[in-house]
Amino acid sequence: MANLLFLVHRLPYPPNKGDKLRSFNLLKQLAARHRVFVGTFIDDPEDEVHVDSLRALCAGLQVVRLHPVRAKVASLSGLIDGQALTLRYYRDSSLRRWAEQTTRREHVDAAVVFSSSMAQYAQGLGVPTLVDFVDIDSAKWAEYAPRHHWPLSWLYRREGRQLLAYERAVAAWATCSFFVTEKEVALFLRLAPECAGRVEAVGNGVDADHYAPQPGMPSPFQQGDLPIVFTGAMDYWPNADAVTWFATEMLPRLRVTWPRASFHIVGRNPTLAVRSLACDSVHVTGTVPDVRPYLQNAAVVVAPLRLARGIQNKVLEAMAMGRPVVAARACTEALTAEVGAEVLAADDAEGFVREIDGLLRQPARATSIGAAGRARVLRDYSWRAHLASFERHLEDLLARRAGALAA
Repeated sequence: MANLLFLVHRLPYPPNKGDKLRSFNLLKQLAARHRVFVGTFIDDPEDEVHVDSLRALCAGLQVVRLHPVRAKVASLSGLIDGQALTLRYYRDSSLRRWAEQTTRREHVDAAVVFSSSMAQYAQGLGVPTLVDFVDIDSAKWAEYAPRHHWPLSWLYRREGRQLLAYERAVAAWATCSFFVTEKEVALFLRLAPECAGRVEAVGNGVDADHYAPQPGMPSPFQQGDLPIVFTGAMDYWPNADAVTWFATEMLPRLRVTWPRASFHIVGRNPTLAVRSLACDSVHVTGTVPDVRPYLQNAAVVVAPLRLARGIQNKVLEAMAMGRPVVAARACTEALTAEVGAEVLAADDAEGFVREIDGLLRQPARATSIGAAGRARVLRDYSWRAHLASFERHLEDLLARRAGALAA
């Protein structure tokens, strides 16, 4: 049993959104065999009630309350010293002191970092470090730029450049780094060829026991409706862009043929722009206690993400629930699922309309695709299988460190 420092940018509990699903399952796997000291932020007051539940998993816990508006203002200092604003956003002197003191007091053997922004707390500690980048965050900012007007376009391009420079430095320094797909690894190595041999892919998984069809689960929809469902955190810009695109360009075309078709946007913290989509045919739920009734009773689940990186947990969860999914091709390319048989892909609004219309016309085919999608999740997407390679690297790292200390 080793002493580990786990540094994560958002409280990894409850596992109710994409990044928290991955960080929670990684923490759970680490805590099963080691003493884990967690340093993290809370950026949502609703998460306060979950601190004690997380504490039960840890040997030690340090939680810093992050106020998004203040953090954004503070991050602007990066414009003066040339740093990425993301690093300034997540900079806190008390967390740095806690990491240093915990490393000394508990004789920490290794650090595990979740997201590039947290690597700043592991650097200088003198312990070997594994970094889970998950996605190339710098590439997200670069992709945002052309979709916004100046000055945001300039700011996003700058953030992409500065954050990439930091990501390259972290990957060159860390013992090993990880991304969510082989495609992300390949892209990062094109951007940072000096890191060849230092990065690997560790895919996302899904809890297929939790996300499983349950006979008799009550439906949240009106009888006779044809509910089309999207799930996700609705204060995340790519999700907000996706539902806006669907509600304005796809749903009206579908309702010409299917007047009972309705679009249900299921997820926490909907922005004003998302809430403004609500009407007779578009329903914005906000936070719900459980997304499974919405998924299980959906006619179709959609993921029309125009900006998507890596494996989308929302797609895996819908597949695990046995529902047919129509997703942007960028989402399906990251999966091992067979497009056309286990999941459907679309390149544009016309493609989404065509695929959804086909499923509504052929309920038996929709059922078959849903069942095949769940079977694929059961075969390929357990968290334990995906995180095995991460744990193997950790065990090798700990063995080398023990040997060096013994010598």
